[in-house]
Amino acid sequence: MRIGKIAIVGGGLAGLTAAIHLASNNLKVILFEKDVFPRHKVCGEYLSKEIIPYLNSLGVFLEYLAPVEINTLNYSTPSGKKIFSELKMGGIGLSRYALDNYLYEIAIKRGVEVIQETVIDISYSKDIFKISTAEGTELMADFVLAAFGKRSIIDKKLNRNFIQKKSEWLAVKAHYRHKDYPDNLVSLHNFRGGYCGLSKVENGSINVCYLATYKSFKEHKSPEDYKDNVLSENPHLKSFFQDAKPAFEKDLTIAQVSFDEKSLIENHILMLGDAAGLIHPLCGNGMAIAIHSAKMASEAILAFSNKEFSSRIEIEEKYQMNWNKEFKTRLLTGRMLQSILLNPGMAGVSQNLISKMPFLLPHIIKRTHGKIVA
Repeated sequence: MRIGKIAIVGGGLAGLTAAIHLASNNLKVILFEKDVFPRHKVCGEYLSKEIIPYLNSLGVFLEYLAPVEINTLNYSTPSGKKIFSELKMGGIGLSRYALDNYLYEIAIKRGVEVIQETVIDISYSKDIFKISTAEGTELMADFVLAAFGKRSIIDKKLNRNFIQKKSEWLAVKAHYRHKDYPDNLVSLHNFRGGYCGLSKVENGSINVCYLATYKSFKEHKSPEDYKDNVLSENPHLKSFFQDAKPAFEKDLTIAQVSFDEKSLIENHILMLGDAAGLIHPLCGNGMAIAIHSAKMASEAILAFSNKEFSSRIEIEEKYQMNWNKEFKTRLLTGRMLQSILLNPGMAGVSQNLISKMPFLLPHIIKRTHGKIVA
């Protein structure tokens, strides 16, 4: 079997990175993305520096976008107790509006064909995929990488396990202007029914992204009402919102956010990024994991192209093995953190424990981050 066309469904971080990686190695890549670039996405917008050397190796230099350097974490409980910790590896603050568009422009320059249509079906038969879009396009491909994010119509078509269950979570994101928020700080503030992350991005705005239970959210008329009556119960969030000015006309929202385990391979489709597994925002590392997953999938396909592998099954096994090695513990740690920090009693106990033994927090952070990805 030769490699003719590789189709990538979804033009987020994972999809665009895989497209650049594969196209840079002279493979024919077609990327489907329903939205127009540039665009905002519901995301924490903190990128761990572990992934920077890999991006540099692809000729992707993020310093061009003037990101904010972040080296300190501030965590608070709903009552307002705070803990600070140094982020040893550190990260950068960069909006998805700027980052995704930059990756898109590089992908185009590397020869990636982008089709701005909505994929509604992916079928597999006799070693060939057929991709169908709502606009009527049909395309055949030898490999398909799925990078369509947290939840998609294709998840339903594939009858994936997690899609059968209702999720209690929804996410809300907006940018704000605030004259006193530090450049180097990423904050994570616990509140009744969820948690909220704050960090600055390249244009001076503060990205505010929070995860809340649908049960707590539906009691209020709007995100603004929820912010005033629930988020602001945390004194640090109340103080922030009192002086902050919104930069968006309207908050972005996404419902049915699922943290259940997801299969990495579906009908021989390789799942990337959030389509493969969603790490809790508590871990602050979703952007890096999405990019790293693109590297793993691309390298497995290139190994086949270079005749290091002889079958599709070997590609899939290699990708699955590397994913589990790098991310399984991190995803499990995120689930554990959520169960602890969203339980009022356990959150208080854990906060007191970390206050007395502050060396524990860097250890927890380390469990949710990886090593430098070369």
